[in-house]
Amino acid sequence: MLANKKILLCVTGGIAVYKAVALVSKLSQAGADVKVVMTESAREFVQPLSFQVMSHNDVYTDTFDEKDSAVIAHIDLADWADLIIVAPATANVIGKLANGIADDMVTTLLLAATSPVWIAPAMNVHMYEHPAVLRNIDRLSRDGYRFIEPSEGFLACGYVGKGRLEEPERITELVGRFFGQHDDRPLLGKKVIVTAGPTLERIDPVRYISNFSSGKMGYAMAEAAAALGADVVLISGPVAIDPPAGVHIEHVESAAQMLDAVLAHYGSADYVVKSAAVADYRPKAAHPHKMKKKEGDSVLELERTTDILKTLGEQKTHQCLIGFAAETNDAVAYGKGKLQSKNLDWIVVNDVTDPGGGFGSDSNVVTLIGKDGTERTFPAMEKKRLAGELLALIAAKGSDAQ
Repeated sequence: MLANKKILLCVTGGIAVYKAVALVSKLSQAGADVKVVMTESAREFVQPLSFQVMSHNDVYTDTFDEKDSAVIAHIDLADWADLIIVAPATANVIGKLANGIADDMVTTLLLAATSPVWIAPAMNVHMYEHPAVLRNIDRLSRDGYRFIEPSEGFLACGYVGKGRLEEPERITELVGRFFGQHDDRPLLGKKVIVTAGPTLERIDPVRYISNFSSGKMGYAMAEAAAALGADVVLISGPVAIDPPAGVHIEHVESAAQMLDAVLAHYGSADYVVKSAAVADYRPKAAHPHKMKKKEGDSVLELERTTDILKTLGEQKTHQCLIGFAAETNDAVAYGKGKLQSKNLDWIVVNDVTDPGGGFGSDSNVVTLIGKDGTERTFPAMEKKRLAGELLALIAAKGSDAQ
């Protein structure tokens, strides 16, 4: 499936280097022409000869070791590749690349590369969750690099957590999809509705009831859905964010307006991501003029708004319904209750008191719960990256079910 495809594997120093040898084997068996570049640290774990045997190509280790005097090796390799994979990628090489540092063969050719670059991190779970590493990953993601997320499990350091290099079979599968065996946009041709931001319930022309939602997570979900191939309708409450490119946006103010907008598209939707923080109550009567200040206390009578998520659950036919639950305590327990009571397929739960996420933050910490029993907690990460991971997992599960 990879016949005539040229793949350059950059191997950096970590115990997961042994998996890189297996990756070369898998890619070669699939028909790819694989060349390997190793850092000095990588050679402490595995000798270049192992990669040479598996790839049937020379292995490159030194910027100044020019095997062909007619070309400059790191430029020639960068131009040669159809795809470059950094696996395993250490925190060190991720940091160097994010900051434009080129001090060895691997980092030099990566800065010269014009073909797609995929990065497969592998490190201790605490290193992977360190703010500096997360910032570097976020910067590279925004620069167009694609990340192959590490899996969870027992790590060489003795910890159990996220940090294991993705399995060679899975990476080979992703490469096959990239080169056209399957479309790598699992939501291609699907219509996705995303609600985002707060709603605003007017008391009078100058006062209202609302909440602290910034809309950042919802906008990130809309952007991620579009990147995965979907036709996206973003229904947004009042926020101070520029809409993502490639989505159709509808602006609303109140819970009632948001319900009407969602229902107008609901019948033709494949996925609905209800991430808006909709007001549970509104003033029973909105005053047409500004309420004048009076002596003493005042009582504002409230009435319930329509529960949008519950309404969608009751009317669901074929749609995949994804809810969000912002909680301040017992978040997972409350999330599971809402998953059942509102007939959802998935619910994304976050504790807004967690310092790693919450309203207005650029990062989030969530647990994804599915009606199929899936329960996965995502560590603190930038919301755009998190949105992509959430939707990719949900889309994959949907494909498995079909």
